[in-house]
Amino acid sequence: MTTTLLDLLRKRRSIRQFTKQAIESEKIDALIEAAVRTPTSRGNNPWEFIIVTDPEMLELLGKAKVHGSGFVGKAPLAIVFAADTTKSDVWTEDCSIAAMMVQMTAEELGLGSCWAQIRLRPHNEKYSAEDYIKELLALPASHAVECVVGIGYAAEEKPGHPAEALPFDQVHREKYGRKE
Repeated sequence: MTTTLLDLLRKRRSIRQFTKQAIESEKIDALIEAAVRTPTSRGNNPWEFIIVTDPEMLELLGKAKVHGSGFVGKAPLAIVFAADTTKSDVWTEDCSIAAMMVQMTAEELGLGSCWAQIRLRPHNEKYSAEDYIKELLALPASHAVECVVGIGYAAEEKPGHPAEALPFDQVHREKYGRKE
């Protein structure tokens, strides 16, 4: 039986706890291929993907924010989604689409993942999470960081969200406020 994208969406959850099992190189290659196949506005491909497997670097990436990025430090793989902001005015959308494509590919490969928002988030009172990562990874001044996705084999199980818990009340037909 073929798994559809909707099947993956039905079971996918944000996974923040990972086993120590290394991710096979062919799976990392598949995640990279998913990233570079992602469509972008006007085909500008402003994104840059930094693949991180070094435990020390992962631990440092996990410290990018005061809250909400610690799980990256425990993941066997992180992908930083950055972009050359001179190539496109919609680089945030392009990076976001790529990150979601990578997360869905991870799900298809039997891996868990979670997104850590970096853009517009603080590292501390004086320094942004983005500046912290740009310095850590030696990104050029023209580049910005959207997010980091931690990926690995799940050390936790979460059921998919049941259909009755979904916000269907936020769906409108033809114009706002029309439900049928």
